[in-house]
Amino acid sequence: MDKTSTSPAETVIGKGGETHQISGGDVPTLTTQQGVPVSDDQNSLRIGERGPTALEDFHFREKIFHFDHERIPERVVHARGYGAHGFFENYESLSDITTADLFQRAGERTPTFVRFSTVAGNKGSADLARDVRGFATKFYTKEGNWDLVGNNIPVFFIQDAIKFPDLVHAVKQEPDRAFPQAQTAHDNFWDFASLMPESTHMLMWIMSDRAIPRSFRFMEGFGVHTFRLVNSTGKSTFVKFHWKPKLGLQSVVWDEAVKINGADPDFHRRDLWNSIQSGNYPEWELGLQLFDEKFADSFPFDVLDATKIIPEEDVPIRKVGRLVLDRMVDNFFAETEQVAFCTQNVIPGIDFSNDPLLQGRNFSYLDTQLKRLGSPNFTHIPINAPKCPFHTLQQDGHMAMMNPKGRVNYEPNSWNGAGGGGPRESPTKGFHSYPAEEDGKKLRVRSERFADHYSQARQFYMSQTPTEQGHVADSFIFELSKVENQCIRARMVSNLMNVDGVLAKKIAQGLGLTDMPEASKPAKQPVTDLKPSKPLSIIENGPQNFRGRKIGALISDGVDQKLVDTLRQALEAEGAMLEIVAPMVGGAKSNSGTLIKAEQKLGGGPSVLYDAVAILAGKGSEQTLAKHPAARDFVSDAFTHLKFIAYTEAAKPLFEKSGIMSDLDEGCVSLNDASAVSSFVKQCAALRFWKRESVVKM
Repeated sequence: MDKTSTSPAETVIGKGGETHQISGGDVPTLTTQQGVPVSDDQNSLRIGERGPTALEDFHFREKIFHFDHERIPERVVHARGYGAHGFFENYESLSDITTADLFQRAGERTPTFVRFSTVAGNKGSADLARDVRGFATKFYTKEGNWDLVGNNIPVFFIQDAIKFPDLVHAVKQEPDRAFPQAQTAHDNFWDFASLMPESTHMLMWIMSDRAIPRSFRFMEGFGVHTFRLVNSTGKSTFVKFHWKPKLGLQSVVWDEAVKINGADPDFHRRDLWNSIQSGNYPEWELGLQLFDEKFADSFPFDVLDATKIIPEEDVPIRKVGRLVLDRMVDNFFAETEQVAFCTQNVIPGIDFSNDPLLQGRNFSYLDTQLKRLGSPNFTHIPINAPKCPFHTLQQDGHMAMMNPKGRVNYEPNSWNGAGGGGPRESPTKGFHSYPAEEDGKKLRVRSERFADHYSQARQFYMSQTPTEQGHVADSFIFELSKVENQCIRARMVSNLMNVDGVLAKKIAQGLGLTDMPEASKPAKQPVTDLKPSKPLSIIENGPQNFRGRKIGALISDGVDQKLVDTLRQALEAEGAMLEIVAPMVGGAKSNSGTLIKAEQKLGGGPSVLYDAVAILAGKGSEQTLAKHPAARDFVSDAFTHLKFIAYTEAAKPLFEKSGIMSDLDEGCVSLNDASAVSSFVKQCAALRFWKRESVVKM
């Protein structure tokens, strides 16, 4: 590539407040692939500062086009995915706010397909990477397919889709060495993030436990963007979509995530498979945040900004239906791999806002599916085809599996009758875009209301419990410790000074920075008195029961048969599961002489695979487990990961060998007899014994 033109070294401050430090000599001027100099690589061209993206923006289209076609056959992002079929059941008619058919009748069920995924990793990466999780839902409605393409985090890194290729290039493995994969702990990502203050809010989320969920079944989903609902009179209501898991929120701790990836890199896949195959169908409720133009104008942040949320305290969530996943795919490739989600796929009664990130996604996704699936006829693939009657005039093309009959492939035409003119447009039934009035100059500019990058990041941090705040700090320290360039570390800490000084200092100390950097200059002074929002904390939104969880019971010969039976019955009554782990996969003999079969062999079934554990050593085999290295790891990991532990008297030698006997706490429950089982299972509803964390950190 020729260096056709240069510009002097400079510090560039973007229109959204982002700072780009360029140092050392002349640098080439950025151009398009046609050699046209680029004036602004931060903002797409739009009509007015809050208006829709203009199709004539050739630089944006070239950039997205190239990005969409860079890799085959994997998805560029969300390559590692897993899907299941189910249904959406509507609670009540929503005809007052939308004409969308699936929301018109109480109790109506709409077929769905859901694909969960990680974002950054390739197809072969592990499930428990620290990452955003995709939560994409395809509704097969009576008026066509509606795709709600969301994530398990309600905000995103960037405000404008023109920066999406840069974000993904930065987060992916570095191009000269092809590592690290499925992780953000490297220079390129943090260089980009530290130069993009708008990413700060999202960084707080991915450095929290939200980025290492225990299961797909225990995480929320969000539509991220602001959409519109339109009723029969043409009235528009803004909406944000939320999925709330009925089993409550739950994540793992970082050391646990690392070990799960080693023990079972398919942990999330296996969990969803086992849950559905056993009839324990996961459920979520669909919630809507509904608001009008007046609220949007009064809200202190722009509702079109994908880096912002609307706290539930400001706009309560209205739960309107439930999603149930009850059937796994018949063939992974045919369905989960070939399913094509497009944000542009909406139905009458649902429409878009001018969110610039959403506008770009609407352009990008269709182009991406064409590249991945090889033909504009990807809609003929059964997983993508509507389940309602559909009629088009489109014919031919690679892999056409169905073509309209007759002589006509154009419109308008004058042919009538059977096999004649084909389908006609319908002004009454057809989709109508909401007639929003738009005006303004064509500009590459970002609204001033997009300029506050730190206030909600601070609100998120202040909404976490002290335990969760500690995890956020630890995550930043770990990630930035993998960054080789110390200037990047310091720049990131300087940005975090605008979120919380104590957090930034803790991270600086953890990184061993010799000098505390000054806070970076924000594009807009952050608001420091936003109230904490309880729904932003995982711990504050726990399930209050143990339903859907699993206890791993490590047994040895002589185990009390009645104790095992009582524990199993108590868990089944709670809607939970018991899995037996033994030194040999054949199992162990109980005190009644019965062989208790094991689902896992000790060493192949570590405690990281379970939500709580029971060490049911039998009398006469006290030293059997104590001498087993994998047994010592089993109990010490469970203790370190703050899990509730039940144990029999014969398990104490194992605790002594594992070095935790002197540290046993209220989260460790002695099962002297079967009567103690019930209280132990109830205690497990808290999921973690967080008080122990100060001990294990020491």
